[in-house]
Amino acid sequence: MTTAEGGSDGDAVLIRHGETAWSLSGQHTSTTDLPLTGNGRLAAQRLAPVLATMEWAMVLCSPRQRALQTCQLAGLGDRVRIEEDLAEWNYGAFEGLTSAEIDQRHPGWLLFEAGAPGGETPHQVGERVDRVIARVRNAEGRVALFAHGHVLRVFAARWIGLPPGHGRHFLLNTSTLSVLSYYRGIPAVKGWNAPGGEA
Repeated sequence: MTTAEGGSDGDAVLIRHGETAWSLSGQHTSTTDLPLTGNGRLAAQRLAPVLATMEWAMVLCSPRQRALQTCQLAGLGDRVRIEEDLAEWNYGAFEGLTSAEIDQRHPGWLLFEAGAPGGETPHQVGERVDRVIARVRNAEGRVALFAHGHVLRVFAARWIGLPPGHGRHFLLNTSTLSVLSYYRGIPAVKGWNAPGGEA
């Protein structure tokens, strides 16, 4: 259920995990299961006071430890449900590479258009995200989702009815909160890429 101007009843609150060594270096990280850095842990802890002010119908989290650690440090670990469909985009052969390294091998490559060799296509990620969106919209209240940069960017695009590739338009930093809601029953972006202490 939603309010006329976009209230909290059906909001999806997207939380990108805190900093890891590879997010800091710009390396593509999907299946590599890295922990948070010290800075990432501190940033995740700063999310807790904001999230504690909200009522939650459901808390969903990627199975990767960087997302789980963020969830736990942010104070919602006692109610989390692991959601495999929130795992990061599988980068296949590009795992561990920076964008500059990929550009040297494949000039002009864009993940949101071409996907990754040996990994996932935009369509495949979109299908996973659509399943999670269906769960969120069936929930009775606000849902927290702890996950990763690229999969959450696709989530935002699909929430408002755009193709998965349009996730390219939603930049997303680590340890941020974004809120997807409704405007008069129409899916809408209510807030995006806010530092945890400001959301």
